Amino acid sequence: MKRITLYILITILFSSCNDMLDEVPMDFVSRSNFYTNEIDAQGALNGAYDATGPDFYGITHYLMVELHGDYLNGRGSQAPISIMDQVLNQQNIGRCETNWLTLYRAVNRANAVLDNVVNIEDITESARTRILAEAHFLRAMAYFELVRGWGPVPIKTKESTDLSELESPRMPESDVYDLIIEDLLIAEKDLSEDIGAETGRAGKWAAKMLLSHVYLTIGEWAEAASRANDVINSGKYAMVQVTEPDDFYKIFASETSSEDIMSIHHSETSTSTIPTYLHRGSAYPYNNSSTGYFAWLPDMNSFIGDSWDTNDLRKQFNFYEKYQDSDGNWVSLPSTVPVLMKKFINNADGLNIYSVPIYRYTEAFLFYAEAACQAEGAPSDLALERLNMVKRRAYGYDLNTPSPVDYPSGMSKDEFVETVLQERAYEFMVERRRWFDLKRTGKVKEAFAAVGKNIIDERFFWPIPEDEINNNPAINQEDQNPGY
Repeated sequence: MKRITLYILITILFSSCNDMLDEVPMDFVSRSNFYTNEIDAQGALNGAYDATGPDFYGITHYLMVELHGDYLNGRGSQAPISIMDQVLNQQNIGRCETNWLTLYRAVNRANAVLDNVVNIEDITESARTRILAEAHFLRAMAYFELVRGWGPVPIKTKESTDLSELESPRMPESDVYDLIIEDLLIAEKDLSEDIGAETGRAGKWAAKMLLSHVYLTIGEWAEAASRANDVINSGKYAMVQVTEPDDFYKIFASETSSEDIMSIHHSETSTSTIPTYLHRGSAYPYNNSSTGYFAWLPDMNSFIGDSWDTNDLRKQFNFYEKYQDSDGNWVSLPSTVPVLMKKFINNADGLNIYSVPIYRYTEAFLFYAEAACQAEGAPSDLALERLNMVKRRAYGYDLNTPSPVDYPSGMSKDEFVETVLQERAYEFMVERRRWFDLKRTGKVKEAFAAVGKNIIDERFFWPIPEDEINNNPAINQEDQNPGY
């Protein structure tokens, strides 16, 4: 087990050679000759960003979050994830271990930047401040995934460089959230207000979105509403107007859109793998490719089925029942898999080569609506208007003009929050939101009961990796999450 952990450390950390040579080595990189100037600092930060991709901390993390929702079922090796009245099987426990390692690699790379860039002399103070702020943001984002997925987790605020630094106990969730907020307040203060088209980087508005999301998760309603309101009033973004279902591709299948606050960018040589998991092979125009597992199957018995109004353009945008064969004929999907999801596509204009959203402008409106209602004890006119703006867009109406589909006034606090939650489910399908929304609002068991599933308490948190228990002296089997 020690050998495994050593291998992991070697692959994700710079190795220290200070004690091996008297002269500074010039033919390879070590700490002694790396962190010397602004270029090195930016290179280290780029390495920290690299840990977030592809997609969002890798497709394994993406699928584990998505398939815990109530509207998707896994297929093949991912099918057991959707059997919620049983603990995860060994293969999917392994996926959880991969995700843990990926997220702590992201933490460690951010820590490396924070530990070393402060001491660089050949760097402008503005660049140092920005780079450190981005590292704080990246560490906070990784810990937000960790604490929501595993509950109490080890807190590491210094770069780990050898096995002697493995010891770290699981810390209460409140302590983890304290660190996340501390990091994000620094990021909010020091990040750039205008990053232009570089939305693969964190800017001030991404920090405010993540802060709003964190505050919403822990019930700090006024703070959540305030940060979302800042983003809405920033003048930097705009919701994309749509008049037909495929207009939504202007948001998801373009290099940048007016809604893109932060996203994982892709290219011809570094593509998204999400389309592979959603589509059949060569299901043109949705998966113009030779492969496709269609491993994430929509559960039409859930809220995405008959109860979802077909006039909502998002419903037509999200699903397809036919595709074109090599002769250009439209062919129905087989009866065993009659419906697939088409938000993320793989063709010349598809998301495969562009970006996967982390935060987009529309979410600020729903963050505000929910948080303001909770803070004030009832939905205000502004909260209702911002909720309705999202719904109007979904039906092709002008965002700023009252429409026939507007939600009515007079809802109670609980009714309004439930309505916002449902609108979030429609708006952010396959964007890693549903499972954690259900958890933070206490709606998990109710949602799964609605689709005829029972979920056991052991599925609310993922298992701590066996290697972590074996190699971290501060954690033992008694610290494992229930059921594993």
